Amino acid sequence: MKSRFFFVLACLLLFFNSGGIISSAQEPVSTIIKKCDDFKITGDGSDVAWNKTEWINLLQQGSDRKGYETKVKVMYSGSGLYFLFRCNDSKLTTTMTADNMDLWKEDVCEIFLWTEEKFPVYFEYEISPMNFELPIIVPNYQGSFLGWLPWHYEGDKRTQHATRAVGGKKESGSNVTVWIAEIYIPYKLLQPLPNVPPLSGTRWRANMYRIDHDSEPIRFVWQPVGKTFHDYEKFGTFVFE
Repeated sequence: MKSRFFFVLACLLLFFNSGGIISSAQEPVSTIIKKCDDFKITGDGSDVAWNKTEWINLLQQGSDRKGYETKVKVMYSGSGLYFLFRCNDSKLTTTMTADNMDLWKEDVCEIFLWTEEKFPVYFEYEISPMNFELPIIVPNYQGSFLGWLPWHYEGDKRTQHATRAVGGKKESGSNVTVWIAEIYIPYKLLQPLPNVPPLSGTRWRANMYRIDHDSEPIRFVWQPVGKTFHDYEKFGTFVFE
């Protein structure tokens, strides 16, 4: 009996020392962000720089209806970040004709960059198949959040972005097979967020999304979240090589 007691005690000590019940929360999933030289945005991802990194698959969340393959590539340079979305589709549900509109109500891809976990303010970027954008900084206080548009959004603070449709015309209601979005986000636009620009070994929390509106909205996510894409505590992690 005594030997059994000491055996159980030893197992418990091992469990505690290994961190087994320190926290029930899992570590966020991370991905390595490769470094590249700056290159031109074309909207089709044809630059050879994209060969340096692999696709990241976005998973369908919250609907049983069969969706589409959605994948993203991410890289960073000395001046900013590059994103390439490839979205399988059958129809472009997109009627908005200006930047800074409620793009999430139609077909859209989204990027969230939370550069410092002690500072609940992050950058959100949205792009439609028609190449209209929404770049905002979002303060989020315990789930109460609001986006603010950039001031003096010009020159080297502006993003570069382009989109392309495959298998059909790039127009509202068009039947297509794929739509592509290519985006460059300069670090100057993210200032004064902490940990910007990233250095080798820097870690940012982040997430990437797509919403498709063929019939009912279907969400695609890199890291699963709750009812809102602004569930920043569930974001994954970018680790810059």
